Amino acid sequence: MLSRFKPGAQRVDSGQMPTHAVFRDLKTRLLLALGVAALAALAALALPALAAAAPQPKPAVLTFRTASVGAPGNPSAAIIPFNDAIYRNCAEAPVVEKKPCQEVGSVGYSYGIGQLEVTVSQWVAFLNTVDPEGGNRHHLYSHTESGDAWPRFGQIDYGRHAKPGHHYSLAAKEWADKPYGFANFLRAARFVNSLDNGKVLSHSSASENGFTYTTYRVRLSPRTETGMYDMAKPATERRRKSGFVLPSQDEWIKAAYYDPNGGGTYSYWKYPTNPGTFGAGEADAPTESQLDPTNGDVTNSGTQPLATFHMPKATTAPAWCPSDRTATECASVNPFHFPQEKYEKAFAGSLSTVGQARTLGLWGTYDMGGNAVEWTDTITAPPFGVKGHRVWRRLHGGIANAPAYQLWLSAIGPQPQDNSAFTATYPWLGIRIGTVGSIGGGS
Repeated sequence: MLSRFKPGAQRVDSGQMPTHAVFRDLKTRLLLALGVAALAALAALALPALAAAAPQPKPAVLTFRTASVGAPGNPSAAIIPFNDAIYRNCAEAPVVEKKPCQEVGSVGYSYGIGQLEVTVSQWVAFLNTVDPEGGNRHHLYSHTESGDAWPRFGQIDYGRHAKPGHHYSLAAKEWADKPYGFANFLRAARFVNSLDNGKVLSHSSASENGFTYTTYRVRLSPRTETGMYDMAKPATERRRKSGFVLPSQDEWIKAAYYDPNGGGTYSYWKYPTNPGTFGAGEADAPTESQLDPTNGDVTNSGTQPLATFHMPKATTAPAWCPSDRTATECASVNPFHFPQEKYEKAFAGSLSTVGQARTLGLWGTYDMGGNAVEWTDTITAPPFGVKGHRVWRRLHGGIANAPAYQLWLSAIGPQPQDNSAFTATYPWLGIRIGTVGSIGGGS
């Protein structure tokens, strides 16, 4: 039987909170909850303000000089890949199994092409602009590019704990003016997109040695996935009629080999450095560069024509060792763990300082023969009937580690655009930008 409850009296059962205490506790809890919610709201509002207040790395500003290539509508040349011959057209060329004839070099418009290859210092500036947090989500960097992993060829170091915009740095000061050598097409296209999405701060034209040049000063954009190329599409092609580009195969070949004055054979040179004689093999090649072993500068530019390549029977290859590495490290340490003898034979030639061979090309460029082979944006069928869905692109120009035949007009090598193993282990893969249409105001 329950005891009588009197008005104004307070009933207390064992383990039960008094009524007024219940309300007081509920009020306290409600106030606490509201306080926590208010603090959370204030924090949420404060975070964007704090983020906005945090110093952000400024996009890099790069300067490029392009050579003007005119004579629109020039005739093409017919070649059989890697054959030492030239023809007016493919109807005149012999049929060679698995090496179909190609007609190359004709371009119906004027355009620009980089006087020099993209350098390591320019690539580092690009990396720190588009990947300020160092996450490498677009695979713009490979661990084999570091000086520790590859003392002789590693160009760029990565610092995990660096402040934003400073994760990437030169592996040694001497790399600043060497060609960037670990490019694939996807990396190269993202570099061009950063340029194309950036702002042209200034541009000016000038004549020198009979050639016309345009100098662009561009603030890079952190946006790399769209622009001149749509990186969501594996077989991406140019999306704009004006802007920065990777040269096409025809644009590259015309700039390197086509003589508007009718020299060479059918107006084409055999090498980017000199007319040569088709059918003479490598006997008519330019002289091989000699490099300062401490910094990679060219030391025999008084001998012309000159290019950075390596004939296997030459006494010494063009080679150097960065100043922060020992001769023993450069001669033996490599990411493949090759024994020293095998390593030195496979990786004999080093990249030289851009432009120091001093042999001007037909339109005023440097190093289109030798140093680093260069990507074009031309899509090609895979060689030898290779199956699969990979996209293949053309490269051109020869390298510091290969014989003179790779400098020939007919040396048009294809590679998958995304061969990560090739990119990480072949340190002579370069970039040369191009321009089409009108560029001036930026985008």
